[in-house]
Amino acid sequence: MTDASPDLLYSDTEDDLRAAVRSLLTDRADVPAALIRAEAGDPYDAELWTSLAAGIGASGLLVPEKLGGQGAGHREAAVVLEELGRAVTAAPYLTSSVVATETLLACDGESTESTDVAGLLTALAHGHRVAVLAVPLSTAPDGPLPAGAGTVTGVADAVRADVLLVVRHDGLYAVETASPGVTVEPLTPLDLTRPLAAVTVDPAAGIRIAEAPAAQAAVRRGLLAGAGLLASEQLGIAEWCLEETVRHTRERKQFNRPIGSFQALKHRMAQLWLEVVSARAAARNAADALATGSPEAPLAVALAQAYCGRVAVHAAEECVQLHGGIGMTWEHPAHLYLKRGKSDEMAFGSRGRHQETLAALVDLPGPR
Repeated sequence: MTDASPDLLYSDTEDDLRAAVRSLLTDRADVPAALIRAEAGDPYDAELWTSLAAGIGASGLLVPEKLGGQGAGHREAAVVLEELGRAVTAAPYLTSSVVATETLLACDGESTESTDVAGLLTALAHGHRVAVLAVPLSTAPDGPLPAGAGTVTGVADAVRADVLLVVRHDGLYAVETASPGVTVEPLTPLDLTRPLAAVTVDPAAGIRIAEAPAAQAAVRRGLLAGAGLLASEQLGIAEWCLEETVRHTRERKQFNRPIGSFQALKHRMAQLWLEVVSARAAARNAADALATGSPEAPLAVALAQAYCGRVAVHAAEECVQLHGGIGMTWEHPAHLYLKRGKSDEMAFGSRGRHQETLAALVDLPGPR
């Protein structure tokens, strides 16, 4: 009889991966740089993505070794997303290396061995290409999917994609963004570090890579993985905001005392610390459930999303407020974390939607 208890701790391998990713982001994607790129209207750094995807091999963590990937799992991908959240990095990791990759891997057995799917997975694993599932970022794992006709709005990272995975009534199609009949129109997002776009695809464009029944299941598996690992990004946001707030309140003085020594602020930061610790447990539980293929993965994901999104937003709000006037300025990066937190809170289903899912799975009353 195996122990079904989730492993919430980080392994040595995961700690090493975290150190490598954090070192790269510190050198190449610090928060001031993210602010500059956001102001310029082009948040992506192609060289950074090459270093992260190909240099470290992060983009192939979920891809089997036989297809050129690392053959790792969701726990390792979660560590990468924690670090990307801490640095509010504009990179198509969640959308391409998690959601699109998981969707492709979830195609039926014959399809995953086909030249089209295997070749695309290999290209994604090596960081040579970026694929995005053409559904709104707000789509919940158990929510309605677009039929593939007309324009799909709110598609995250579509402006960076080389390939779109398009859901149609008869299956899942891989469509080159450079193909005739494909239009990707950038939108103005709340979070400038995760661009959104309206995508229009000609009904005749693309290659079918999965039949209708398998396609629906594959897309939902991809969205489930995205929602589960999004909690790790939200954890990274909350951790940075807490650490930055503690640092500031230690250094900022009022009445010749650090403002962090005032009891009211101590209580607020202590409460926030408790929330972050709980969010870490929920995020790690979701990542572990996905990694082990646990039948309770939908429950773990719903729990993580029902909790972690609120914590990330609360941590960012406290970061802004406890920095006083400094936190209200454009030059201070706190607003980037608040916007990413709010955007993430609405991604892959709202908190209320996940609360309803959680209540249904454990047979409890819905959210109040």
